[in-house]
Amino acid sequence: MPRRRVRRVRVTARAKVNLGLAVGPRRADGFHDLVTVFQSVSLADTLIVTKRASGFRLRIRHESAALRGDRPRRAELIPVGRGNLVLRAARLFAERIGFEGGADFRLIKRIPAQAGLGGGSADAAAALRALEALSGRRVSIERRIALAAELGSDVPFAIFGGTALGRGRGEKLERLKLAEPFRALVVVPDWRISTTDAFRQIDLKNLPLTRWKANLVSGSQLSRAPIRPQRALRLGNSFEDVLGGKRTAFLALRDRLLRAGAVDVRLSGSGSAVLGIVPSGVASHVVAGRLAGSEPLFAVRSMRAGMRVEFLP
Repeated sequence: MPRRRVRRVRVTARAKVNLGLAVGPRRADGFHDLVTVFQSVSLADTLIVTKRASGFRLRIRHESAALRGDRPRRAELIPVGRGNLVLRAARLFAERIGFEGGADFRLIKRIPAQAGLGGGSADAAAALRALEALSGRRVSIERRIALAAELGSDVPFAIFGGTALGRGRGEKLERLKLAEPFRALVVVPDWRISTTDAFRQIDLKNLPLTRWKANLVSGSQLSRAPIRPQRALRLGNSFEDVLGGKRTAFLALRDRLLRAGAVDVRLSGSGSAVLGIVPSGVASHVVAGRLAGSEPLFAVRSMRAGMRVEFLP
């Protein structure tokens, strides 16, 4: 990062999808081990950060990025006070790294909240990178990821970006290489999934250790050569088995995506977003046009980085 006086930065903070997600047993610290393939995609929030004399202030504006069906966001899904991940990241950076003065954060929100797309995590990572740029300090990638892990399990990947194999609780990351870029459709149904409740249901289900060990082997094999999303998606998604009353709705949505021409349809994260890969040689808008229903629908493509930082005058 150049050591020059910077007063304003713009960070493009990209969503993630999970190309396969296997959840293992609960650990002594209360977290679960998992194996997943994280992938940055083109759907993104924008965070503009300007230095100010003191204090951290956040303003949020919602902007639609959907092909169709995007209704006004439910503001209650995104806290705007001290609990917001952007402000938490700012306080953590100031405490651990140091930051003179304050900053004004203007967040343009396009990634649906609480949908398994890592929007809040992306925004937190963007705040860390923005304050690093404004402070003029050089922070190693290892230190960035360590800070990010204190904010949430998906925040380290938001710092790391691109394509990565995630292990541990998601903070142990290994760079992967895609065999080729891909495009996908992401549908966000009306129903939401509580991540805490989803993990609780996994505990109650008491998934067999033999299946978990097989998933560990499969995950390790993914790092040996460039991968295609279809291969990663064979890990499945453990959260699809604990949807309870939402499973019927998920299966119906999956079937609609398959009939429209998408392939390898999976839940992203703990949900509720569902993604389907668009086959090579087929236009995303063609598959989208065939998809029945009125849910918010997003066309995305794989990205090689999780964020972009720009210096502004």
